[in-house]
Amino acid sequence: MLENINLASKKVFFASDIHLGAPDEASSRAREIKLVKWLSEIQDQAAAIVLVGDIFDFWYEYKKVVPRGFVRLLGKLAELSDAGIQIILFTGNHDLWLFKYLQEELNATVYTEPQVLEHNGIRILVGHGDGLGKGDYSYKFLKKVFTSPISIWAFARLHPNFGFGLAQSWSNKSREGIKPFDEKTDYLYNHCLAVQKDAHHDYYIFGHRHMPLTKDLSPHSTYVNLGEWVNNPHYAVFDSNKVELHRYT
Repeated sequence: MLENINLASKKVFFASDIHLGAPDEASSRAREIKLVKWLSEIQDQAAAIVLVGDIFDFWYEYKKVVPRGFVRLLGKLAELSDAGIQIILFTGNHDLWLFKYLQEELNATVYTEPQVLEHNGIRILVGHGDGLGKGDYSYKFLKKVFTSPISIWAFARLHPNFGFGLAQSWSNKSREGIKPFDEKTDYLYNHCLAVQKDAHHDYYIFGHRHMPLTKDLSPHSTYVNLGEWVNNPHYAVFDSNKVELHRYT
C-alpha cells in the first residue's frame, strides 16, 4: 500500500521506462537532461513522484560500488526529497537489483511488487508490469533466478567492469519493443481485467509495454500505460480526482 502521501492541493506524477544508459552515452545523457527538466517543471505541483521501473537500463549495487553516471537525475531526486516531495521507485525487469543505496541516499521508498494508492475514495494499482498475467513463463522463471539471493551473491563476485559489460549486453538483447495493442492478447490489459473481477480499482497504472495508452476496463475503471522516454516521453498525473496521461514535449 502506498501510504502517507499527503496530496492536499498537490498531485502525484508517474513516469516509467527511462532506460538511462541505453542505447549509448550521448542519447542517454540527453534523455537524462530532459527528465531532470521535467522534474524541475513539476516540482512545485508534486506531493509525490513515482518512477515505475526501468529507470535504468541496468543497475547493480556492489557493497562499495554504484553504477557510474546518472548524477543529474540522482542529484535532482535528492533535491526534491530534501524539499519534502515523496520519491517512490518501482523495480523493473532492467533494474531488478535496486537495493538500499537509493533508499539511504534519497530517502526513497522502493517497491518490487505492484502497490495500491488510495486517496479520496479512489483506488489506483501501480506497478512496472513485468511478469504479470498469463504466459511468458520463461521470463518468470528467469526473474526468480535473477532475484534469488544466490544469483545476487554470485554476481557480486564479478569485477564491475566485467559484470556491467555482461549485464548491459543482456539488457540490449532483452529490451521489449512496441507491439500494437490488442485486447485479446495484451497481457497487462487482461491481467487488469482479471484483477478487476476480484477487487475494484479505479485506475491501473503500469509501464513495461513502451506504449502510452489509456483504455477503459469498465465504465468506472481505466488501464493506463505510461509508455517510455526513449522515443516518446509520456507521464501521468493524479490530481485527487482523476488520472490523466500526457505527452512531454
